[in-house]
Amino acid sequence: MNRNDRIGVVTVAYNSEKVIDEFLASLLRQSYSNFKLFVVDNASSDRTLAAIEAHTDPRVVTIKSPINVGVAEGNNMGIRAALKEGCSYVLLINNDTAFGPDLLAKLFDGLKKYQCHMIVPKILYSNPSNKIWCAGGTFSRLRGLSRHFGFNQKDDGTFDQPRIVPYSPTCCMLIRRAVFARIGLMDANYFVYFDDTDFCLRAYRAGMKLFYVPSARIYHKVSSLIGFQSDTALRYLSRNHVYYVMKNFVMWTALYYLPICQAQLLYRCLISKNTIRALFIAEKAFWEGIALTFARPQPAKH
Repeated sequence: MNRNDRIGVVTVAYNSEKVIDEFLASLLRQSYSNFKLFVVDNASSDRTLAAIEAHTDPRVVTIKSPINVGVAEGNNMGIRAALKEGCSYVLLINNDTAFGPDLLAKLFDGLKKYQCHMIVPKILYSNPSNKIWCAGGTFSRLRGLSRHFGFNQKDDGTFDQPRIVPYSPTCCMLIRRAVFARIGLMDANYFVYFDDTDFCLRAYRAGMKLFYVPSARIYHKVSSLIGFQSDTALRYLSRNHVYYVMKNFVMWTALYYLPICQAQLLYRCLISKNTIRALFIAEKAFWEGIALTFARPQPAKH
C-alpha cells in the first residue's frame, strides 16, 4: 500500500466511555489499513482514556488536552498532527458511530473515482438503522442554516445516487490535504455546532467539490453524548447560529437573518423542558454570538 495514500483519522473524545469501544472495533477492522488514528481527548473525566489505551495497535495515537477545547479545536489538534505525520488525507469522524469494514476503502476509492476534494457517506441512525440522518446536504438561504437531505426518511433507495453536494456534517468526512492548505482549519470559535457548516461553506465558496457516495454507510448514535436539549447544546446552537450568520454574510444579509436566529432560538426554547430557563440561556447566547463576531481572532492555519 502506497505510503502517500495514508489517511489520518481524527476523532475528538469527551467522556466517550460508552461509545468508544464499538468505534475502535469498527475502525481497527478496516480492510483499508493504511491509516493512523489520532484520538484527541478533551479532558475526559470517565474511563475514555483507559478504554483507548487498552488497545495496543500502533496506529492508535492519543493526544491529551488538559482542558476541554471543544470539537472544532479538538479536530484542529488532530488535523495538525495528521498533516505533520505526512498524511495525504484526513478523515474527520465522530466516535459515537459504528460502521462496516469497507468504510475507509469505499470513501478512498470514491475520492479517486470522482476526483473530488472531500467525500462523505450515507449516515444512518444507529437505532433504527433503516432511517436516514444525512444523505449529504445543502445550505438553506431562507434560514441561514444547513439542512440534511433525507433527514428522518426511511432508507428505501431514494438517496442511493452518488452526487455532488454543497454540505455535509463532519460526522464522517474524508478530506484531501490540499483543502486545509487552501481554506485553513476549523474555526475554533464555534467550540461545538456550526463549525462544520462554516467549514463546508468556505470550501464551497473556494470551489472545492464535496461528493456524497451512498455505498459507504455509517451508523450514528445521534446526540448520545450531549443531547440537543441540554443547556450546553442550547447555548452553542443559539450563539453559533448568530456567529455563523454575522461572520459569513454581508451586513444587509445578516440583518435579514438575525430575526430568523431569534425565531429559531424561541423554537429551541419551546421544545426544552424548562422554557423560562432555556429562554434566558438562549437570549444570552444570542448576544454572545454578536459579541464574538467582533472579537474573533484570525482563523486557524495549519
